[in-house]
Amino acid sequence: MVNPRSELAAALRAAGLSGVDDSVRRRAEYSSDASNYRVVPSVVAFPRHVDEAAAALGVARQLGVPVTCRGAGTSIAGNAVGTGLVLDFSRHLNRVLAVDPQARTAVVEPGAILDDITAAAASYGLRFGPDPSTHARASIGGSIGNNACGSRALRYGRTADNVVSLDVLTASGERLAARRFGRDGLAAAGPAGVALDALVAARLSMIRTEFGRFTRQVSGYSLEHLLPENGADLAKFLVGTEGTLGLVAGATVRLVASPKAVALAVLGYPGMPEAADAVPGLLPHRPVALEGMDARLVEVFRARRGVDPKTAVPHLPRGQAWLFVETEGETEAAARAAAERLIADGGALDAAVVTGGPAAALWRIREDGAGLGGRTPADAPAWPGWEDAAVPPRHLGAYLRDFGALMAEHGLDGLIYGHFGDGCVHVRIDFPFSAAPGRYRPFVVAAAQLVGKYGGSMSGEHGDGRARGELLPYMYSPEAIDTLAAVKAVFDPGNMFNPGVLVDPRPVDADLRVPQARPLRTGLGFAYPHDDGDLSVAVHRCTGVGKCRADTTASGGVMCPSFLATRDEKDSTRGRARVLQELANGTLVKGFGSAELASSLDLCLSCKGCSSDCPAGVDMATYKAEVLHQRYRRRPRPAAHYSLGWLPRWAALAARAPGLANALLRNGPLSAVAKRLGGIDTRRPLPPFAASGFRDWFAHRPAGAGNSGAPESPRAPVLLWVDTFTEYFAPEVGQAAVQVLEAAGYAVQLTAQPVCCGLTWISTGQLDGARRQLRRSVAALAAAVRAGTPIVGLEPSCTAVLRGEITELLPGDPRAAQVRAATRTLAELLAATPGWAPPDLDGMPAVAQPHCHQHAVMGWRQDAELLARAGAKVDAVGGCCGLAGNFGVERGHYDVSVAVAQTALLPAVRQAPPGAVVLADGFSCRTQLDQLANVTGIHLAQLLASHLPQAAPSRIDRQI
Repeated sequence: MVNPRSELAAALRAAGLSGVDDSVRRRAEYSSDASNYRVVPSVVAFPRHVDEAAAALGVARQLGVPVTCRGAGTSIAGNAVGTGLVLDFSRHLNRVLAVDPQARTAVVEPGAILDDITAAAASYGLRFGPDPSTHARASIGGSIGNNACGSRALRYGRTADNVVSLDVLTASGERLAARRFGRDGLAAAGPAGVALDALVAARLSMIRTEFGRFTRQVSGYSLEHLLPENGADLAKFLVGTEGTLGLVAGATVRLVASPKAVALAVLGYPGMPEAADAVPGLLPHRPVALEGMDARLVEVFRARRGVDPKTAVPHLPRGQAWLFVETEGETEAAARAAAERLIADGGALDAAVVTGGPAAALWRIREDGAGLGGRTPADAPAWPGWEDAAVPPRHLGAYLRDFGALMAEHGLDGLIYGHFGDGCVHVRIDFPFSAAPGRYRPFVVAAAQLVGKYGGSMSGEHGDGRARGELLPYMYSPEAIDTLAAVKAVFDPGNMFNPGVLVDPRPVDADLRVPQARPLRTGLGFAYPHDDGDLSVAVHRCTGVGKCRADTTASGGVMCPSFLATRDEKDSTRGRARVLQELANGTLVKGFGSAELASSLDLCLSCKGCSSDCPAGVDMATYKAEVLHQRYRRRPRPAAHYSLGWLPRWAALAARAPGLANALLRNGPLSAVAKRLGGIDTRRPLPPFAASGFRDWFAHRPAGAGNSGAPESPRAPVLLWVDTFTEYFAPEVGQAAVQVLEAAGYAVQLTAQPVCCGLTWISTGQLDGARRQLRRSVAALAAAVRAGTPIVGLEPSCTAVLRGEITELLPGDPRAAQVRAATRTLAELLAATPGWAPPDLDGMPAVAQPHCHQHAVMGWRQDAELLARAGAKVDAVGGCCGLAGNFGVERGHYDVSVAVAQTALLPAVRQAPPGAVVLADGFSCRTQLDQLANVTGIHLAQLLASHLPQAAPSRIDRQI
């Protein structure tokens, strides 16, 4: 008997599609979008050109297989998942083909990212107008499918308002050129147009009264565009049909002029309803954007792990809710003046006008709302499902009061934000999907009735999908609902395109993902204190917003380096989370030892970037370590787990005869054998061991050495954490740190015996071994901690363990929390030292690579401020170096390691001005720079030490 899935995959390959995947892992990755739904596809395909897409439709039509089109997969309503064939256009069909600055249009493929369209038009002073919060990764095809809007749709319009024409493949295989037909009428579109024209003519009165009542009426099909007085615009009509009527193979979109200058007015109110009440009075000012933000959402951002609560959010005016209102002008002064005029009409408790960096920071918080809203202030899960309802803005305040009462009546809570200028409200609600999923349906039905009462729309920009299709009768008459079905029958009589969406919809509570997941609590290596001790809860933090698919390195982001290197969903944080969620489900991915998990996690660098950059706080490095722990516990492990996971042991052994060890490593045949046996890539040089260790230097240094310029005694004690890399590979970093600390007035202490944070055990999933290392370390640190002595770490990844994993691996040991509280980076300690001032680095150019773990756990703000105080001109590089501890050394990872370095670090170093210093506190980062760019990176301690008064010239200040 032929497996239908295998038959479909074989037929697609026979039809000429090269990118066809029916593997369990790939199907798991595409089993969800950014919604609550789990719908496992049969096959995923990646068309390379339109002819392949047409061939795929032909196969699906022949075999009777449903087709779902997908861009970035950020649909919140469940309209980018399907049981049959999923076509992902983001991988290959993603180009901006042409920009016409005179016509102000662009011709694009369906997978083109919105930001890429804007970038292509930027040199002409143009941009694509709609900007949903996912604009850095959302595709134009998905935006067309949902009629995406975003914050600035208030000024620039919805996607429908910015589409000129569409190239559409229909269910019959016809190539349809959809445009505005005007006086020619819909009949000019061919047979489908003739049928559609007759349908509209018979229902003119109903269409005119029920559709197009206000701008954010996105639910259903936007039939108003087909009216003769609206130009019989088939292209605009097809926008928002959610892939149920055809396949968009290309589009010509309208471009708008970028504002010359903008300002952000921030107005504070007692609550969200009061903020909404002010909206009608502000709209006559014609702002570019008018957004609402709940103070509790900002508190979630402030409390998120890895973010400094004092600096994450710029100063905000008094209030428990804010309106963010963007104004424009020919100059910044004009934009500010417009903002001040608007504030005068706002009736706010307090207000401020911000521009530049602070404004950008506030917009970043707003754009992360979908992820941030995924955790309540109590750090419990919250979900989409009633995500983007809209009402006419004049009713918004009253609607929010009733909506708040409705949530209270159902014992639910949600964090509200949204496009208040358009009356569109976003909210993530703490639906008890795990404990009581039956409470979901009664609430959304009541919420739909409430929206209908106010003449609103179930969806204001994300589409109805599976989340709201069933609820359309609460806003449309039976005649309107019948008309939607009739339209579907004209275009797709066989119901091939996206069945279960909009017409004959699936029940809103069918196919929910979380209720199908099992808890994963037993025998875990980490404590998961923020996830109720449950790995299943932890991996379900990922709701699919897809920020891990965006390149945020230009703004200092790190996540997700492997996806940026491969552009494969498999290698995104989200893709990995989906496979882990299927582990919790248990029907596709069966057990920690599954091949699907191994493949999914293989290229994860364990950089921890997602733990701070992901708005939902996904921590894939921890999950990978957990999976490796479960897979190999008490079983034979890969060779690299012994060679690299036990690095501190081998380094201590080599330190007895470092010359001999280095000679053996330099010997070609012996080195090759050692690498082969150790699971190490033969192309990766191994760093040499230091001739003598740091502790030996510290024990034998002359009394008073390094004290030049120090204040008078008594000296405050500080315990220097001597990590494996400083001890055995780079003792000069520790020597420089001692010089800097003593010059700052500290008496440097070490532990009596060598200590280890267990980092290499953690990254290879040897969590029992990591615990043993950490127990010995907290015992060695106990006296210093009791005395109130600060602990200073030099290697960021080791310092991050003491500031992070230590309490998750030793949750019952109070000493672990004490060590965590006592640990500082060098910059943090120096910044808090009374009277300390950095040496003069005035005008010194520098390129800095903040270590990924420091970025994620401690942050790099103190380093940046210290260097700025010293006068250095620093270009801080986002992204990961690519070596990432053991990752880039292991066999099979070298090519990706190099590709990751090429994303941001190597280009930044190559473009650095002559004489620039390269700062890299991480040993891995410095090693990668040395091996790939022949550049010597230095540690902050070395830079400071080499510029202390009376400091001798040093090789540590080598330049590019």
